[in-house]
Amino acid sequence: MSKQTRPTGGTEPAEAGAAAQSASRLIDQRIRELADWRGETLARMRALILEAEPAMIEEWKWRGTPVWSHRGIVCTGESYKAVVKLTFAHGASIPDPARLFNASLDGNMRRAIDIREGERVDAAAFRALVKAAVARNADKTKKR
Repeated sequence: MSKQTRPTGGTEPAEAGAAAQSASRLIDQRIRELADWRGETLARMRALILEAEPAMIEEWKWRGTPVWSHRGIVCTGESYKAVVKLTFAHGASIPDPARLFNASLDGNMRRAIDIREGERVDAAAFRALVKAAVARNADKTKKR
């Protein structure tokens, strides 16, 4: 399920191309390594992210964190023992009418969705949240 990727470093075209392809492969590998409900959940949420914005860029940052970007970071996908956490970089400034955000609610910027084993996230509401985050990033870059 590799999508467009962007390297997290390097300036040479050949190096950039290799790094770009490796980000999606590293995310694929992370999903396989989890080999339980967390891998299934991360794969499902990744698919929804890529459905919501087909031009999304996949990155691999901070020593092993999947990142989805479009004109800036949209969200990260981390896995812990008890949750898969999707953190939206500018979640505090995007509408969440379905109230999907349930973690990191105290800050001025980020918001997260913690998904526990057996929980399902409303797919349509999640795609709308991703689209809102992409639109927010697009608005931010227009103002520069």
